[in-house]
Amino acid sequence: MPSYTAPTKDMQFVLHDVLKITESDVPGYDDLDPSFTGAIFEEAGKIASEVLQPLNVVGDTEGCVLENGVVRTPTGFDAAFKIMKEGGWTALDCDPDYGGQGMPYVLATAVGEMFSAANIAFNMYQGLTHGAYSAIHAHGTDAQKATYLPKMVTCDWTGTMNLTEPHCGTDLGLMRTKAEPQGDGSYKVTGQKIFISAGEHDLSDNIIHLVLAKIPGGPDGIKGVSLFIVPKFMVNEDGSLGDRNPVAVGKIEEKMGIHGNSTCVMNYDGATGYLLGEEHKGMRAMFTMMNEARLGVGLQGYAQAEVAYQNAVAYANDRLQGRDVTGAKNPDGPADPLIVHPDIRRNLMDQKSFVEAARALVFWGASLIDRSHKLGDKDADGLVSLMTPVIKGFLTDKGFEYATAAQQVYGGHGYIEEWGMSQFARDARITQIYEGANGVQALDLVGRKLAQDGGKHVMAFFEMVKTFCKENADVDGMAEFIEPLKKASKDMQAAGMYFMQNGMKNPNNALSGSYDFMHLMGHVCIGLMWGRMAKASLEALANGSSDEAFHTTKLATGRYYMARQLPATAMHLARIETGADTVMALEAANF
Repeated sequence: MPSYTAPTKDMQFVLHDVLKITESDVPGYDDLDPSFTGAIFEEAGKIASEVLQPLNVVGDTEGCVLENGVVRTPTGFDAAFKIMKEGGWTALDCDPDYGGQGMPYVLATAVGEMFSAANIAFNMYQGLTHGAYSAIHAHGTDAQKATYLPKMVTCDWTGTMNLTEPHCGTDLGLMRTKAEPQGDGSYKVTGQKIFISAGEHDLSDNIIHLVLAKIPGGPDGIKGVSLFIVPKFMVNEDGSLGDRNPVAVGKIEEKMGIHGNSTCVMNYDGATGYLLGEEHKGMRAMFTMMNEARLGVGLQGYAQAEVAYQNAVAYANDRLQGRDVTGAKNPDGPADPLIVHPDIRRNLMDQKSFVEAARALVFWGASLIDRSHKLGDKDADGLVSLMTPVIKGFLTDKGFEYATAAQQVYGGHGYIEEWGMSQFARDARITQIYEGANGVQALDLVGRKLAQDGGKHVMAFFEMVKTFCKENADVDGMAEFIEPLKKASKDMQAAGMYFMQNGMKNPNNALSGSYDFMHLMGHVCIGLMWGRMAKASLEALANGSSDEAFHTTKLATGRYYMARQLPATAMHLARIETGADTVMALEAANF
């Protein structure tokens, strides 16, 4: 059975050596000293490895069962959920006014990585609740916040978001679910939603559904969509639970992975709902939840790669196969361990060099969200908005790729369920699809985010990379990081220039290259993270760090990425510059 150990040392390195969070002016960061974050990580790591990880295979094999309209979660999930609630883990960064602990989002992000790596399906129950909490916190009335948030912070009540319908996914303007106003300020919501994660289960007393629907008579398309709070059980004025709302689960979807999470078809039959935010402004309110969710999904992508990598390393060290071509490394045994072979090393280095930089990228993104929320920093908000489709799209594409790469290390055993590696690949696969399929992320990046605020934020990113390269060009040991990063950044700028020169006369020239651009930018982001981590490790070594092995390993891993992975930007640029002609050459009938 697979195992998981939280990479707490690396998390501490990113927070304190790279991001230097205690030196930040973000409120609350000065409290995050290494001893404090270390204590939290130690406890969270224990829960991840001792409570959640053993339930991962249980959730995968048992799945969720629908019985008489009630969904039963896998064995052990209820007890584990109580541990999470009692420990306050569901409330880390929530508002103290509603019972939260008020800690920075970056800390909750690090803890979230541990829980997602240990058991992604389980962690979704509280993760989706946090997203619904955030939407109500941002757009709800004082009465709505007082009614729902205290119970959602503790996860006594959980939350969902309901967007997709059988005939529309990305194109939400086509939705048919309607919300008819009643005389008392409430609405009657009628329609069917599909793919609703945690839509029904036995882990909480109530489920607060956030449902997109159209008010009759409103504008056509996406401009006529509103967002509604639709509780599973009505809430009385004293906060107690009342009658069951006419919302029910139609079935549980049979899925490739995340079997431990109940992905439901939800039927609303005149269910009572309450407008969240303004009429016909539902997408604005929902995107408060979606943007947070997309950063979280990017985290899920590399978290699955992390746990798969850990197990692949263990297997590569234990499994004896063949001899090292340069001489036996295990002369007393029948063969050498797999890890002596260059192709196995290449595979593992691909995984390791991605995961460690992906962690730094997501933690940096979380720190930008903290800066935006706590300081009202519009530049930070714009930068993380630019980064969100890259974090979601690139990290989940690569997360799945490296989860399968870890499976490959096992050979045939990786394909056999008893070894557990296929679950990581199957669970990682959904991250490329939900919260906006990755092709849509690429279109959002190229079609909207590059031009946002007149291109201010992408130019700020270019300047950030340029400044980093200039400031560190003459630092001993940094040349192997700076030169590849400069080249990759120039490839990204050239791609942006191509879009500007060719996208206006034919938009397909830009859109056909959007996926390559998302990956190109992803590599540049990862390269920048490696530059920052290399600088931090070189400084630590110069200052006589007591953990020389950690920092020399970090530098070697970074050099690998810069030499072997970052040059992919040239390939993506070459593809982009071919334009749309070859992509659009065939008539639909000829596919």
